[in-house]
Amino acid sequence: MTQMPIISLASDDPAALGQALGDSFKQYGFATVTNHGLDAGLVKRAWELTAQLFAREEAYKRRGYKEGIAGARGYTPFKTEIAKGAAHRDLKEFWHIGRTLPTNSPLRASMPDNIWPEDMPEFEQVFTQLYADMDRVGAKILSSIALYLGLEAHWFDPAIEDGNSVLRLLHYPPIEGEDTGGAIRAGAHEDINLITLLLGAEEAGLEILRPDGSWQSVSPPEGGLAVNVGDMLQRLTNHVLPSTTHRVVNPAGDRAQHSRYSMPYFLHLRSDFPIATLPGCISADNPNRYPQPILADDYLRERLIEIGLLKA
Repeated sequence: MTQMPIISLASDDPAALGQALGDSFKQYGFATVTNHGLDAGLVKRAWELTAQLFAREEAYKRRGYKEGIAGARGYTPFKTEIAKGAAHRDLKEFWHIGRTLPTNSPLRASMPDNIWPEDMPEFEQVFTQLYADMDRVGAKILSSIALYLGLEAHWFDPAIEDGNSVLRLLHYPPIEGEDTGGAIRAGAHEDINLITLLLGAEEAGLEILRPDGSWQSVSPPEGGLAVNVGDMLQRLTNHVLPSTTHRVVNPAGDRAQHSRYSMPYFLHLRSDFPIATLPGCISADNPNRYPQPILADDYLRERLIEIGLLKA
């Protein structure tokens, strides 16, 4: 089984970076990256606050849960989310942080206000900054991918401006001695969004499905990011860049006694962006699978229903 390359984002050659990222995405649907520019001190504090949040009692966390917003902001309780087609709910809980829009933005209807945990005064400042930094890193990756696809370097800029992106603080509780009934930490799934930037993937458990039906572990160097193609980018590129099925399996041995934390940043398109197949990704050998465009927000709603976060 081939080893996924480790790609430095510090490259001063955008075309070469795009080629490396695009080749990895095309082969795996994933890339492992280093030198992303996220501040190590900020990330360390974010991990500390995440652990503090999920160590609080259930009643405290549930004060951050709001009905009717499909988990878009605040707390989503343990065993709520289910992978499409799965028989068991995921063994995880999470907290969502989204974009803060000006009051006059036409996109406010699709993006609720953030919910911040009580009695954690640093929380909003730290995660507002981390959100902005993840947004910046994601835009750099997309700029290089645009070159790989034969587009102008800033093609994605207006598509993701005020995008409906979400930073998820994920907690997988210890499972030692528990009968999970066949449930795992995250069932096999594909991400809905454009690309995902994942902090915390160096902890064992993340696996991707290979074309031969085998599962391959993904583990970037400590402090690195795993980056993957989401279904929106797969659709936009007519499957030139595939959205790969992945999962988080339950740990064995001593690791089962410990919590696992991760922080995926789901980079989304603007809610009103029409997802229409890129002409350069259509050919005689790869005819257009999606002749009818769909608005990003409509696509998101369809998928949230499938994973149990939104009622039909």
